Amino acid sequence: MIDINLIRTNPDLVKENIKKKFQDKKLPLVDEVAQLDAKRRALIAEGDALRAARNSLSKQVGMLMKQGNKEEAEKVKAQVVADAERLAAIETESAEIEGKLKKDMMAIPNIIAPDVPVGRDDSENVELKRFGEPKVPDFEVPYHLDILEKLDGIDVDSARRTSGQGFYYLTGDIARLHSAVLTYARDFMIDKGFTYVIPPYMIHGDVVSGVMSFDEMENMMYKIEGEDLYLIGTSEHSMIGRFMGQIIDGGKLPLTLTSYSPCFRKEKGAHGLEERGIYRIHQFEKQEMIVVCRPEESDEWYEKLWNYTVELFRSMDIPVRQLGCCSGDLADLKYKSCDVEAWSPRQKKYFEVGSCSNLTDAQARRLSIRYKDADGKTKLAHTLNNTVVAPPRMLIAFVENHLQADGSVTIPPVLRPYMGGKESIVPTK
Repeated sequence: MIDINLIRTNPDLVKENIKKKFQDKKLPLVDEVAQLDAKRRALIAEGDALRAARNSLSKQVGMLMKQGNKEEAEKVKAQVVADAERLAAIETESAEIEGKLKKDMMAIPNIIAPDVPVGRDDSENVELKRFGEPKVPDFEVPYHLDILEKLDGIDVDSARRTSGQGFYYLTGDIARLHSAVLTYARDFMIDKGFTYVIPPYMIHGDVVSGVMSFDEMENMMYKIEGEDLYLIGTSEHSMIGRFMGQIIDGGKLPLTLTSYSPCFRKEKGAHGLEERGIYRIHQFEKQEMIVVCRPEESDEWYEKLWNYTVELFRSMDIPVRQLGCCSGDLADLKYKSCDVEAWSPRQKKYFEVGSCSNLTDAQARRLSIRYKDADGKTKLAHTLNNTVVAPPRMLIAFVENHLQADGSVTIPPVLRPYMGGKESIVPTK
């Protein structure tokens, strides 16, 4: 959510930003907010004047009664009653306006960074940098489900019977590898100075609306029937929600946290072959990182965060690239975002394995996340989030890039301590 002062002082900038995101249907909201804001301020001024007059009129009634001027006192009393009725009407009208204003403001996207490429959707995202040499082996790389099944590491048929499409059982060494990657990622981030957290896996609706747009909420979140609770789509949701309504001691900033959680997503829409299997699913596990910092620090942290993900993947000898997200691919609260994509030897192209975002004060404004510096001034914090690793997609990149001609999968040295010293996983079928 942007600062309403921006609409008061520079509505054209807000409209131009909406156009850059190809959300022209939202353009009328800017003028509507300006009108609602003007009406709200007029009502506040009128209410303040009536309250001030009420005190004066009450004193008048007392004086007139003492003077025996009952008739005039009754007239003043009638004015007090009329003013009280008007005040009640103002409060009702103000509440209605506040509701409309908040709804409109939450629909207006955050101002994007000047260097964000303008584009309609993810097809217009821009490659920024590559890390590691993409390789294609001299043998055919099977579909990832086929690889995992030959390693006796996955059972999707049973999962379909128990849970439906978009679920899976991981078994044996692949299940162990899955856990090893998460544990390694946790330790990797702790070594970077991050504090490890296991957060709640369900959150209230006001937290959901504070961390994401209404469209994201509808497309992603599972609601618990009959409860004000939602299953988290990523631990970022509950991690940022932790600071809702808080004033943080500025001396403790930046807060650098890494969290583990299962994640639950509707994943609406039809997808092709490459998004079946374990690429796009309803339940998965993820190691996340979030930062709460001062505004002047968020650009620097953005660069650090996505680089951590690159470093993690390269330590496992997986080639990756950084992809700058274009304006139309940015969620409404994001100032800037990039994807980290891993190389797929089978597809001979990169695919998304993580996403890093700077949301500036958009989440902080919705959730009232503030900090107080030594000068006593209270300011809105900036929030950032980034995927450390999400093993389902990571496993695809892992088995494809470490597959050998005999069907075995090599385990890189950094993961061997987490796999009991095992150097490879061999086919059983």
